[in-house]
Amino acid sequence: MTQPAAMIGHHTLPMADPQAPPEYKLYRTRPRLPRRGGDDGSLLDGLREAPPGERRRRPITVGRVVRWLLLALVAWVGISLVLFLVSAQVNQDQVSAGAQAQLSDGGVGIFKPQTTLILGSDQRTAANREPGASTSGPSRSDSILLVRTGGGHSAKLSIPRDTVVDIPGHGRNKINAAYALGGPSLAIETVESYLGIKVNHLVEVNFENFPQLIDSLGGVTYRGGCVISRINGGSRNGGYTLRLKAGEHEIDGKQALALARTRKNNCAKREDDRTRARRQQKILGAIKDKVISFETFIRLPWVSWAAPRAVQSDMAGPSLLGLVGAELIGGAQKARVLKASGGITLPDGGAGLVVDESEKRTAVQNFLKG
Repeated sequence: MTQPAAMIGHHTLPMADPQAPPEYKLYRTRPRLPRRGGDDGSLLDGLREAPPGERRRRPITVGRVVRWLLLALVAWVGISLVLFLVSAQVNQDQVSAGAQAQLSDGGVGIFKPQTTLILGSDQRTAANREPGASTSGPSRSDSILLVRTGGGHSAKLSIPRDTVVDIPGHGRNKINAAYALGGPSLAIETVESYLGIKVNHLVEVNFENFPQLIDSLGGVTYRGGCVISRINGGSRNGGYTLRLKAGEHEIDGKQALALARTRKNNCAKREDDRTRARRQQKILGAIKDKVISFETFIRLPWVSWAAPRAVQSDMAGPSLLGLVGAELIGGAQKARVLKASGGITLPDGGAGLVVDESEKRTAVQNFLKG
């Protein structure tokens, strides 16, 4: 049977047979990229290009936060290290050539044992002196401290400033007179001759900048007995008056400097140079405890800049940093002070201390072993 035709324009199309089954077309969808992290094949959905103007953000995870913190800590320590080295470089070469020539080579000092002589003079500072006192010219060493670090060593030995010794070229006198007679070079030579040991490095405390170091740490914690002292004539005469009750105190830079220099304590008038030497070692221990605290880590760049400015040393930045590192990892140190066996009157009428040879020999042996 002939199918009817339909006319569309000039074209004739055959009419569909109503008895025939309908025709179906099959359409296939394009394969979709899987989404990220799903079980339905969605792992690669993150590769799809984000719509214009929309930026896909990575989720914040614990791992990413830890990595950010580690990077921040490394950067903080790196900045502090650079500031320490720059500050040390700026303050280098302030030790006289004669003093540097007197020293024995000690290296960096973390792995190699070395002995460092720390001197603090009694010269007045412009900001803290009694009227008429000189801020220049010869001065005596107010503090004489030997520190043994590196190679597993950790020891300190203080020499009381009134200890009577033979000063090369100047006869018998108090050991602190060597600094006034010939500066740090003669002080080094006198200590070496008296104790029979070699001094590798020299550190002179800068009393102008020492309080700034303590303040950069946010102060230090000091524990000790009652102290009432008048430094450079006391506050009424242009100096400084220190008052501390027995017990624990948070002290600032001015207080720490006055405490280190206190020789006559109105709270305990029978104290002598040995007591002051022990106080000085306590202050160093308090500084060490504060340096390794979390609070100091927050202040680390400021401390790193202030520390080299508080001293004058023969050491460049890396060597000075090695000394600090060796001190920090050296552990607790027993405070040793050269013990006098008696007193003596000098030709000028002054009173001095005498140390027995056996006591001195034992103290040196313990220091070198420590």
